[in-house]
Amino acid sequence: MLTPAIILVRPQMGENIGAAARGMRNFGLSEMRLVAPRDGWPNPKAVATASGAGRVLDAARVHGTTAEAIADCHTVYATTARPRDLIKPVLTPEAAMAEARGLIAAGQKVGFLFGPERAGLQNDDLAGAQAIVSVPVDPEFASLNLAQCVLLLAYEWGWGGSDQPAREDPEPATRVEMEKLGDRWEDALDDAGFFFPDEKAASMKLRLRNLWSRMPLASGEVQILHGILRQLVRRRPE
Repeated sequence: MLTPAIILVRPQMGENIGAAARGMRNFGLSEMRLVAPRDGWPNPKAVATASGAGRVLDAARVHGTTAEAIADCHTVYATTARPRDLIKPVLTPEAAMAEARGLIAAGQKVGFLFGPERAGLQNDDLAGAQAIVSVPVDPEFASLNLAQCVLLLAYEWGWGGSDQPAREDPEPATRVEMEKLGDRWEDALDDAGFFFPDEKAASMKLRLRNLWSRMPLASGEVQILHGILRQLVRRRPE
């Protein structure tokens, strides 16, 4: 059976990468992706800590940006204790993995984002996710080690229930398709003077990206939206 991708964004310590791989291996997860690891890759400290889970590290793929790491994913979950100001559904690890099982059974590629140890995921990372996964910890001490967080999600995958039957749904759009759609609409809106005043433009664009990420569009629907924009721009008066 296909499994979700575990995506570590800008991880800082090789030991945490290795411990995360060990937790993944314990519960049947094998696909690790790394986004701009601070100390480069490969990392001997990660290998030492993995303790038998070296095959996860050997197969790990390294990406320069979060957008590159999630480009082939249809659905992305972001783990954070702070949902910030972006409007997204917030799920427990149990609920998120139960949902992910159904999506994977239906043929979707699913990814889980984990932020760097010191500061966690940034808004630009979160903008590409469809939902937030938040562990219900003590609010007075909501700090989880990166490897602990991966282990919690991996546990829910390994012991969260039986596989769900596949559904006959249209082929969903990948993140790269949604990214290209967002790029095109953003450029057209920029040309039309929508992002005004200038000091609010960056915030408006981020919110628009977040809006696109929450839309569960099929691949064919993305093409329709491209066509709508093409016609609107073509017919715009000079």
